[in-house]
Amino acid sequence: MTFHRGTILLADDEEKILKRLGRALRDEGHDVVEAMTAREAQRHLGERSFDLLVVDNVMPEMTGLDLIREVAQTMAPPERPQMVMMTAHGSTQIVREAFKLGVEDFLEKPFEVDELLALARRAVKSLRLQTERQYLISERDAEFNYYGIVGRSRAMEEVIQRAELVAQTKSTVLITGETGTGKTLVAKVIHYQGPAGKAPFISINCAALPENLIEAELFGYEKGAFTSAVAKKRGIFEMAEGGTLFLDEIGEMPLHLQAKLLSVIEDKQVRRLGSESVRPVNVRVMAATSADLENGLGKTFRKDLYYRLSVIRIHIPPLRERRECLPLLCDHLLRQLTGSHEIKIDDQELSNLKAYDWPGNVRELKNILERAVILQSGSELRPSELIAKTGGHDQRGADPALTSEDVIATLEEIEKKHIQQALTRLSGNITQTAKVLGISLSTLKRKIRDYGLK
Repeated sequence: MTFHRGTILLADDEEKILKRLGRALRDEGHDVVEAMTAREAQRHLGERSFDLLVVDNVMPEMTGLDLIREVAQTMAPPERPQMVMMTAHGSTQIVREAFKLGVEDFLEKPFEVDELLALARRAVKSLRLQTERQYLISERDAEFNYYGIVGRSRAMEEVIQRAELVAQTKSTVLITGETGTGKTLVAKVIHYQGPAGKAPFISINCAALPENLIEAELFGYEKGAFTSAVAKKRGIFEMAEGGTLFLDEIGEMPLHLQAKLLSVIEDKQVRRLGSESVRPVNVRVMAATSADLENGLGKTFRKDLYYRLSVIRIHIPPLRERRECLPLLCDHLLRQLTGSHEIKIDDQELSNLKAYDWPGNVRELKNILERAVILQSGSELRPSELIAKTGGHDQRGADPALTSEDVIATLEEIEKKHIQQALTRLSGNITQTAKVLGISLSTLKRKIRDYGLK
């Protein structure tokens, strides 16, 4: 039987149970991270994303329910994993609160391992289907929302047209553009519009993984290949079989791995770490970068890999070059954030937003709108008032790092002041402050401690 495999965070303070369940999940192909405490699980959640969180309730220092409560408060779909609680001491009140916080299921100890395996299959498959449905286009939304790409501009029409044309081929694709322009969305258009649209689409950010983990993640490894390789693991190339592997921020890939990546693309076979045999793979590779790879050719990036990846090249223009998209983008993002059509931005505010250069592009616009929804009241928002307060330049070009004519504040001083202002404005609510600042709760707590903030 085939089923979707996912990334699972498993937390239990009973080591024997933790190891037994982790081993069973890995045997079915899941990527499992184990944690002996809720605090440790909390740290893992701040470092990477998971499809499923399976957590015991009764643990020292912090209960599983406390962890679930924090996840529910600080993470939103699709970043939030599906959640399952295990307990031998369940009460009606705990169960009721857990379900209210978004827990999908409950496992009462003792339970059979097969129960967890079946639950993991259902949860991960459901998550994959939700992700795919998110990018299915309906006729009603066609003119302004295409696979999450929103707006009416000639530049974006050309991007979509080229993506649709490329979708019918098997060529490698290099997508370029500034950070926050929507490179992943364009890659998904190519994947889902092509003949492999029902096969896996797997994305990996080369800048987000430590150098020593990229190779293991991409190519997999055999048991004993290195110290922590306690079981064999398929690499992402194998997981993407028949579908697409999207390598975001490809410019951050170390040189020695670039040669190995080129070999896999050319030979269509992969060798796991610690293995003497090769496995055939049928995977389309797409890559993206916000850097200028051409300037680094022969130095930080291999010429042969660059030319192999850029058989087809698609460039996404920055938001400042398609300002006519702003009204539709604001409307779309506000409905995403609030689920309501009632919250609006008036014409004057739109003019203010159009006057800004948006160095962070659509991602920055979404962050500004989210802060406006949280910090401002009423049915009409004034997000332009928050631009200068979130690290960007204000409409007059003033630099927030310049505190006087002669003194330039350090980044540490700016960050400390900004966090203190956010805490004060939100009455010391650290959960809301972390959300507004776009950082994890654990990161905010550490910064409060390091800066001695109140």
